[in-house]
Amino acid sequence: MPLSKRRSTSVGSAERQLATAGPAASPEPVNPQLSGAFWRLFGSSAASNLADGVGRAVVPLLAATLTRDPLLISVITSLSFLPWLLFALPAGTLVDRSDRRRVMIRSNLFRAVLVALLASTVATGTTSIWLLYVVVFMLGVAETLYDSAARAVLPQIVRRDQLDRGNGLLVTAETGMQTFVGAPVGALVFGLVAAAPLFGNMAFYAVAALVMVTVAGRFTPERNAAQAAGFRAELAAGVRWLWGHRFLRQLAAVNGATSALQSMPNAVLVLYVLEVARVQEAFYGLVMLGGGVGGLLGGLVAPAVSRRLGRVRTLSLTAVLFPLPLIAMSLTDNAILGGTLYGLAAFFVMIGNVLSMSLRQALIPEELFGRVQGSYRTLVWGGIPIGALAGGVLAATTNVPTVFAVSGIGCLVVGVWVIALLRRHRDELNAAFAPSPTGPAQAVH
Repeated sequence: MPLSKRRSTSVGSAERQLATAGPAASPEPVNPQLSGAFWRLFGSSAASNLADGVGRAVVPLLAATLTRDPLLISVITSLSFLPWLLFALPAGTLVDRSDRRRVMIRSNLFRAVLVALLASTVATGTTSIWLLYVVVFMLGVAETLYDSAARAVLPQIVRRDQLDRGNGLLVTAETGMQTFVGAPVGALVFGLVAAAPLFGNMAFYAVAALVMVTVAGRFTPERNAAQAAGFRAELAAGVRWLWGHRFLRQLAAVNGATSALQSMPNAVLVLYVLEVARVQEAFYGLVMLGGGVGGLLGGLVAPAVSRRLGRVRTLSLTAVLFPLPLIAMSLTDNAILGGTLYGLAAFFVMIGNVLSMSLRQALIPEELFGRVQGSYRTLVWGGIPIGALAGGVLAATTNVPTVFAVSGIGCLVVGVWVIALLRRHRDELNAAFAPSPTGPAQAVH
């Protein structure tokens, strides 16, 4: 399918300084600075990811206080991603029919209320593993809406040539706030007062929503009469577009296999830390800092590495390099070495994630982005619940290190498949980021 040109979005005049003319129409240079709207999006994302980081550490620890059964603990990861299999498509369609900023605000407010309810049961000693399952699932439903809207709104705020930088900064905020701040602080406070980090989680989601309120403008995609079809028809249009795009369809398949394999060790990571590395609960978040350091560095250097090596070569290298530390983790019970290896894997994964997201934002038409992204996420993340359960079963029948070994070897095999795919579509991918003869895409400043 030929590449489709992204259409501009109507936004409020209070936030607009549009680059409406290309080089042929105006001799003025393009402003290289990111807009004020982007930095407010960045601030909201930082607060939201701080809440995610607290939950990322506290929920597995809370589950581990209720049971040490690897299968029951792996259900936590499975349920957190199951909404992507069930609701990613309708969530993406809803995002394409709605003001994406408002979807982000309402999703974070819903998550704040949900976490407050969980915190109250922890404080009163009435929580259970089954209640935790319900809350995790509902948080996952809200995330399908929030994440679809957040990914779709970025191309409405920055120019195409700024996507790598914008995604790199957002991923850096995501990694930094989740792993450097949220996870270690959440785990440490959980060891002192179990309910306290959950109440903090609630506050951070509320702050994230309030910051997005300050972003002026209308972030509903432009729709013509032909596109204003029924909900099911619009949902189907996103599925058809993805299926008709040969590269993205195949990329979704290989990334789906990788995600399923990666979810196996992630589902039992808390048991690796507590039982294999023998780290106390209060320091679980500090061990996760290894992943945070690697992910943060990966998000920061991704644009520079891509410029130096080329987008296709960089993606190819990361596909076969990130599985190696996972294999090495299966061979050690040292907490420091394990955390370092986890960080190295996260470094390569984050570089690939930044460049892959920029690819999708460049290839998918803006008015279809939510639906196509929803279809893509269904394929990519739909296998995570299955992979997480498989990791729990494998850990229960063998041991936790075996899960890391199987995952790493499987990801390495899939990485070879990724390299072949990227080479076949090299010219198409390079063309997606070629300068447009009509000038840069419109952006909010």
